[in-house]
Amino acid sequence: MTQPTDVRTELLRAALSLAASGVPVLPLRRGKVPFGNCPVCRGSGCGDRPNMKVAGPCRCSAPCHGWAAATTDPAVLTSPAWTAAWRRAVAVAYHPGGAGLTVVDLDDADAIAWARATLPATRTVETTRGEHWIYRGVMASSNGVRPGVDIKSTMAYARYLGPGTGTMTDLPDTVRALAVKAPSPARSAPHAVAVPAGGGECRHRTPAYLERGIAMAEQRITTACSAVHATVYRTFLAVLSTHGRCGCLTDTHITRLFTAAQAKGETLRHCTDAWANARTRLGL
Repeated sequence: MTQPTDVRTELLRAALSLAASGVPVLPLRRGKVPFGNCPVCRGSGCGDRPNMKVAGPCRCSAPCHGWAAATTDPAVLTSPAWTAAWRRAVAVAYHPGGAGLTVVDLDDADAIAWARATLPATRTVETTRGEHWIYRGVMASSNGVRPGVDIKSTMAYARYLGPGTGTMTDLPDTVRALAVKAPSPARSAPHAVAVPAGGGECRHRTPAYLERGIAMAEQRITTACSAVHATVYRTFLAVLSTHGRCGCLTDTHITRLFTAAQAKGETLRHCTDAWANARTRLGL
């Protein structure tokens, strides 16, 4: 169904405004879902990777590939293929991870009450059934992390419902922990590195220094466009070379690195092996 001109113009105007601020956007069709892949791209005929982890090497001009179609390019957003999609669109969506954001989607009053009692205040947007709490930082997306709570960041889209209210704050470890899956019984997750005997107080044990290092490591993994496995290993090696001998690293820090790697398609086994190999190389 084609939308009236004023509705179509309003949606496109909102999309262009978001794109100009660095937020990748895409149109949603009836049902508030992304447009399906075009005939060329169906069944991965264009060569896109499984599960839409990335959109390439497809160069389709239409808004294909769900969340991976999100763009900040105004020329693409106003191109003929996208204009045809906007005529049928019912809403604007955005890719939170592509904008460096994470959305905690709270579906009901109980979920909102939990968030208010558990999470730090941040920018809040009212939704049809609940609220979106938006944090600065990226992580793996995950649905149903607790009753009425979904996490939308990398490889996901969120409906744009307005700028919201409140000041955006950094993504807390409390939210990151929600998406961490229990390790397989056959291969447990790594433990924190013990402080060497005789070692004094760790010179790195300052929140700002350690947080900056972990955040940079997460970003390095998240922005890798190729050779992901090698990037994960080199990043683990860099983190361990700086913090591995003094006891700075906790299970929470290591889990954050594993979560970033798994969001790029790495398995828990690959992460564990890469971590073990990095420790072995450094003699830890």
